[in-house]
Formats: sequence, C-alpha cells, structure tokens
Amino acid sequence: MAGTTTSRDLIAAARDLAVCVDALKFRPPVTHVYNPLDHAWPAHELYLRRFGGGKKRVVFLGMNPGPFGMAQTGIPFGEIAAVRDWLKISAKIGKPAGEHAKRLIRGFDCPRSEVSGRRLWGLFAERFGTPGRFFEGHFVVNYCPLAFCENSGCNRTPDKLRPAEKKSLLKICDAHLRRVLEILEPEWLIGVGDFAAKRGQAIVQETGKNLRTGQILHPSPASPAANRGWAAKATEQLIGLRVWSR
Repeated sequence: MAGTTTSRDLIAAARDLAVCVDALKFRPPVTHVYNPLDHAWPAHELYLRRFGGGKKRVVFLGMNPGPFGMAQTGIPFGEIAAVRDWLKISAKIGKPAGEHAKRLIRGFDCPRSEVSGRRLWGLFAERFGTPGRFFEGHFVVNYCPLAFCENSGCNRTPDKLRPAEKKSLLKICDAHLRRVLEILEPEWLIGVGDFAAKRGQAIVQETGKNLRTGQILHPSPASPAANRGWAAKATEQLIGLRVWSR
C-alpha cells in the first residue's frame, strides 16, 4: 500500500541520515552533540510509521532539535505534553554518549517544556482537532537531526557552526531533504523560521521541482514577535500564502 511504502521509505531515509551525521566531527565551541535519531530512535520510528503514510500536501520544515523537545522525545518540535497527549507517542528513550550536566536527556520525564513545540503542535491541534486530520495532508520534519551544545550548556544552532563543519553537515541534510520531498511529493514546503526556509528554497531551486515554498514565523520565545500571538500570526501567514483557507 502507498501509505506503508512512504512510511517505510521515510524510516530508511532517517536511518541513513543518522549514520551519515554520526560520522561527522565537531570542534569547540561545540563540545556535545546529541543525535535523537540514535538515542530516541524508537519514538522517531513510531512517528514516521504512524504519521508518514501517504503523500502530503504540505511539509513543515524545522531547523534542528531543541534541547527540551526533539532531543528528549525524538519528534520534531517534540514538546513532551504534545507528543504524549496529542500524538499519543511514548517510547523508551536512551542516553547519548557523553551528556552535558546542564542538558541531561530524561526523555518523557524531562520537567521542561519546549515552548516552540508547544506553540506549533498546539496550533495544529486547535485547527485540526485530531492528529489523523492534520497528518492526512501535512507532515513535520527537521532539516538537521543534531542538537549542539557548548561547554557552558548553551545551545548552538547549525548556522553558527564553523564553516567547514557547516558545509559537511548541510551536504548531508540537503540530500536527506531531497529524499523526503521525493517520497512525500508535497505541493508546499514551509520553512519554520528563516534558516529552514532558506535551505528549503535552495533545494527546490536546485532540483527544479514543481513545488511552492514559503515561510512562517518561528515560534521560539527568543523571537519577540512570536511572543505576541504567534498562532494567529502563523495562521495569517499560511492563509496569505494560500496554504490554508479561512
């Protein structure tokens, strides 16, 4: 069946992505690298198997795992309550090799909430009601599967990596995104934030796919604009693009 095929292909692509990025090396200021496609693989595989079936009209593209979201749960923008209570996903989460004392992986026992994920999945839950209705035509994937941590415990995003390290990482992540787009054949690729939007646009232009791209405001609390009615702003952006209707 087509749905089973797309899920299976997404799982295979994610496994290959994990192997490729695990071979990369990073130097300070990056001191710790977490790959939830390794330590949180059971949850991520369940996400792909349960919700990756069939072609999708819209793919939302995030940047990389947040320390209290996908790093803990294995799900893109994976705020614990949203994953557990709305997506109904729960799985045993392992430990990465070499944890930072300020960024411990506690899986679904993590006491912190990932605000970006709470906002993103909260919008989808409010608009669509059930995961089944949302994933019938939508999917959420991160561009990069790795979370980077500095010696201080500070999160470091992929755009801030050393140039050579960034180049090697982007080459791998670009290849995986191409594969995801080939599998899901979406009409729209929507970047959540500027970095993801630019990577998505570059891949679409390079491949010449008949695919429309767009961008919504990132839900991170680090963005002042996102702290003033993010859900309403993101909805208006999607309606303006004609991805969603009123």
